[in-house]
Amino acid sequence: MASLSAAISHSSSHVALAHSTKPKKIYHSQCRTLPLPHRSFICRMSFVSRWNSRDKSNTRVFASVKEGILLDESVEKVKLPIGDTWSVHKFGGTCVGSSERIKNVGDVILSDDSERKLVIVSAMSKVTDMMYDLINRAQSRDESYISALDAVLDKHRSTALELLNGDELGNFLSELHHDINNLKAMLRAIYIAGHATESFTDFVVGHGELWSAQMLSAVVRKNGIDCKWMDTREVLIVNPTSTNQVDPDYLESEKRLERWYSHNPAQIIIATGFIASTPQNIPTTLKRDGSDFSAAIMGALFRARQVTIWTDVDGVYSADPRKVSEAVILKTLSYQEAWEMSYFGANVLHPRTIIPVMQYNIPIIIRNIFNLSAPGTKICHPLVDDKEDNQPLESLVKGFATIDNVALINVEGTGMAGVPGTAHAIFGSVKDVGANVIMISQASSEHSVCFAVPDKEVKAVAEALKSRFRQALDAGRLSQVAIVPNCSILAAVGQKMASTPGVSATLFNALAKANINVRAIAQGCSEFNITVVVKREDCIKALRAVHSRFYLSRTTIAVGIIGPGLIGSTLLEQLKDQAAVLKEEFNIDLRVMGITGSRTMLLSEAGVDLSGWRELQKEKGEVADLQKFVQHVHGNHFIPNTVLVDCTADSVIASHYYDWLRRGIHVITPNKKANSGPLDQYLKLRALQRQSYTHYFYEATVGAGLPIISTLRGLLETGDKILRIEGIFSGTLSYIFNNFVGKRAFSEVVTEAKQAGFTEPDPRDDLSGTDVARKVIILARESGLRLELSGIPVESLVPEPLRASASAEEFMQQLPHFDQEMSKKLQDAEDAGEVLRYVGVVDVVNQKGVVELQRYKKDHPFAQLSGSDNIIAFTTTRYKNQPLIVRGPGAGAQVTAGGIFSDILRLASYLGAPS
Repeated sequence: MASLSAAISHSSSHVALAHSTKPKKIYHSQCRTLPLPHRSFICRMSFVSRWNSRDKSNTRVFASVKEGILLDESVEKVKLPIGDTWSVHKFGGTCVGSSERIKNVGDVILSDDSERKLVIVSAMSKVTDMMYDLINRAQSRDESYISALDAVLDKHRSTALELLNGDELGNFLSELHHDINNLKAMLRAIYIAGHATESFTDFVVGHGELWSAQMLSAVVRKNGIDCKWMDTREVLIVNPTSTNQVDPDYLESEKRLERWYSHNPAQIIIATGFIASTPQNIPTTLKRDGSDFSAAIMGALFRARQVTIWTDVDGVYSADPRKVSEAVILKTLSYQEAWEMSYFGANVLHPRTIIPVMQYNIPIIIRNIFNLSAPGTKICHPLVDDKEDNQPLESLVKGFATIDNVALINVEGTGMAGVPGTAHAIFGSVKDVGANVIMISQASSEHSVCFAVPDKEVKAVAEALKSRFRQALDAGRLSQVAIVPNCSILAAVGQKMASTPGVSATLFNALAKANINVRAIAQGCSEFNITVVVKREDCIKALRAVHSRFYLSRTTIAVGIIGPGLIGSTLLEQLKDQAAVLKEEFNIDLRVMGITGSRTMLLSEAGVDLSGWRELQKEKGEVADLQKFVQHVHGNHFIPNTVLVDCTADSVIASHYYDWLRRGIHVITPNKKANSGPLDQYLKLRALQRQSYTHYFYEATVGAGLPIISTLRGLLETGDKILRIEGIFSGTLSYIFNNFVGKRAFSEVVTEAKQAGFTEPDPRDDLSGTDVARKVIILARESGLRLELSGIPVESLVPEPLRASASAEEFMQQLPHFDQEMSKKLQDAEDAGEVLRYVGVVDVVNQKGVVELQRYKKDHPFAQLSGSDNIIAFTTTRYKNQPLIVRGPGAGAQVTAGGIFSDILRLASYLGAPS
């Protein structure tokens, strides 16, 4: 301090102020010419006089506020009226960021019909940062501090010129220049000394609040309203703590407030936020976010009716709206809820802000200065039967908050159990390095203690712990001090969570369904907060998942379409047609993030416009890359759930299902290759599905849009026993044999089916029976049989000589030569009063399957089909005498796409969408 004092003495010749070189007591008439009953704090501190006297005492650098004011004892004292006649308003830097905004603030103040008003103002937007920058430049001996100070002057001078006129303008500019000259001298001293004490820094940065308070009070007075401005350093006394915070001295502050008001009575008081004094009358600040704290303290001192914090948001959101677009404004919060959410990073208030008003039950209102129609959020003691608006069901969790860039430290070892003082030693070491512990988790076994600290502090904490427990680590009593980096904290907050069963289950279920792994958990006995630690990359996904579950906001799913052929393009059309209805009526947002074919793919960050996806694919398509496609669709952290829809019949695509499911990607497909492929791979796939919350739906693999798989599962899950499944599973072969009657040739009917689009481009793919065999295998495995496709006898309808035909065209040309054999089978059946049907059979009792051409009586359900309908009969212990029949269209792009769409909606329901 001595060097700085010497620098100040050396720099006194630079001070362009009309002051005597002799120390003297300062009177009101000597100081500012503003028509207010008090003056700038810098005058009261008599800086220049003390510099000239070269007093090097710490406590004498800043003279006493009491010494600096000679009160006129002849003035009649006015008693301070406290109570609900006062309302307190606090306006942040954004609210007073320009002349126009200051005018708006004045209008808001005047529109408040409270009898008395106290207004707390921050410095103009960015000014506090500019003031800190001045200090940094000066102590770095960077002479640009002079031009930076000129910028501060210009900002306030231009604002005043736009706001004020006449004497008000002249007085303010005089005081502004007076302050700037004093600051220039002080900064010069700091420049010479090369460093600034905390007291000097606090004094410099507090000027922004002084200037904004003076300008705003002058604006109010222009309307003919009695208004005074208060330098809160005269009133607000705080005691600095060892944790870089301050504790208000309410008793002394009340005394000083009464003294101040007795000489400055007014209906409206404009007071400075952020700044205060120590008991030794040295200027200090309430640290960052201190203006809110100022408002709460002053509200408590005045016993105000309410404290309104004006900001640039409509209130407190249920989650960060930048991360959760469906976040809602909360109508009310309890003090405890606001406290918890503030601590965990929600843009509410600084946690300490709530303390002063709680003891007097003074509500805090958070409102938007730029949207006066918004009612805001009220923070108060919880009301009986308090319910939120705009929520179909009362949410037990009020809000969610996150803290990023944290790391977990796990101290583990069998030697910790039952040893007193272990926790003290751990957290004593953390304290010694000055780190902040954000959360703590310990199991009752006492085998390990896990806690979270900011990323930037984890290395120092780990080294301190290893040093402190070196002997225990070497002896094996502690097994490790492990670091888990790159974590985030997610907190669910709600006072009504207390003693309500099922809240934790709902929270963890939502995280599990989004495939989020929880690394650590903490919950206090108050039950107001459940805190979990997740991987940083999963944080937004986790936040959206839990918010969607508790607030019934839209269940958003990132969709990737593989194979935009006939079925895929039809599905895209159906998604386009239903998108608006799903969002508005069912809160489901299906966002197609990518479409890929075998050659080109289309990717989108926000979701493909399905009304013109073909054109977009031509214009913006890129070379297909399945790995890149999957990474893009799944990599959007703003969407908690991902589903890949495989509309191909490609076995290579199907081979990726296991990896996708393992990564938490849901899979929906009509592709039969995975479920009818090698048995070991199928069993591995189903085991993974059962062990995780990742879903694999494949209803459309059998019967297109018919509920075949779901019916079978329903029977099994309710305890029924499957005896036999028999059906006509091919729409193509159903059409062929429904029309293969009378004298018609088999080749003629096949040609007709091909021309109508019922067959594959090569009809042999249908006539071979392989497709039906795959469906039989799928149903057999669903029924519990472990069969391989190669073990299913299949009666092929492709004549042996034509199986090696070079092309489909050659096959169709040669097929009529083999009509005689099929015609004989048809005639034999008709002579017996029967029909031919190509069927697949799962014989569960005998554990086998078969695909063959069979004959049925004309009164059999299978004989009643028409067109390309499928029919499946389930014979079970319950449906033994009369099988359960499922019948309907089993082929065609529309019904197959509809079956896939149904699976997507079923997935949405499982993920939390209302059913």
